[in-house]
Amino acid sequence: MHAFLLYFVTHHVRHFDFIAHHTTQRTHNNMGQKVFITGASSGLGLAMAQQFAQNGATLALIGRRADALERVRAGLVGKHEVYALDVCDETALHAAARDFMDKHGVPDVVVAAAGISVGTLSEHFEDLEQIRRVIQTNVFALTSTFHPFISPMKAAGKGTLVGIASVAAIRGLPGAGAYCASKAAVVQYCESLRVELYGSGVKVTTILPGYIDTPMTRENPYTMPFLMQASDFASRALAAIDKQKSYTVIPWQMGVVAKLLRILPNGLYDKIFSGRERKPRVGE
Repeated sequence: MHAFLLYFVTHHVRHFDFIAHHTTQRTHNNMGQKVFITGASSGLGLAMAQQFAQNGATLALIGRRADALERVRAGLVGKHEVYALDVCDETALHAAARDFMDKHGVPDVVVAAAGISVGTLSEHFEDLEQIRRVIQTNVFALTSTFHPFISPMKAAGKGTLVGIASVAAIRGLPGAGAYCASKAAVVQYCESLRVELYGSGVKVTTILPGYIDTPMTRENPYTMPFLMQASDFASRALAAIDKQKSYTVIPWQMGVVAKLLRILPNGLYDKIFSGRERKPRVGE
């Protein structure tokens, strides 16, 4: 039975993508909006920054490398702010948030897209530091990104906080314990925050990407079903934000896959995935 489900999803669900693609793609109007984006120098953050800028938004571009951020800014339409910092540095991150708000006012959208993924195996002592680093970057830095904007957004009675999670949050994968755990934490944290902010006018959108063609996923040694271009992901992500969706999986086919895997009995799930290729550990 499990083989049939996986075969159906990976070989037949994709035939509905043409319809989904043409019904979800539309032009977004972000003219005049202010958007604060972490992880803006590459991957999903970069793709979202490009679309926001193309649609008329003014951006705060956050990333670790000043040279990469300057290249991004040079390629964008409009004038934008650049803040080269490590998102794990709360002092620098909050200083950037204050500077952007001093110059442009409270953002309409804050996107926490910074994240890392490395293969980990807890039996290796040296991997404990990698696990700590993944959790610090993917979870604590996300909460720190949102923090300085929550009170100003509540005072304004509007704004959207966007957490970039992953379908890896839905079930654990071998060799990816740190990453899966971190993204599961993002999903639950964003849900808690959404309920806390209910009625304030501030919205929380949780986005779970599947396999998107980025430098991070190109390191994966295994087949990635429904691989999507980053620009297509960004268009669908902006649509979800515009519609104030609380939770969305992109592409939608991966949402179907995730739901089917979620209902598999643990014994069956373990048998299927125990021999799965995994992301290499640091140094492998």
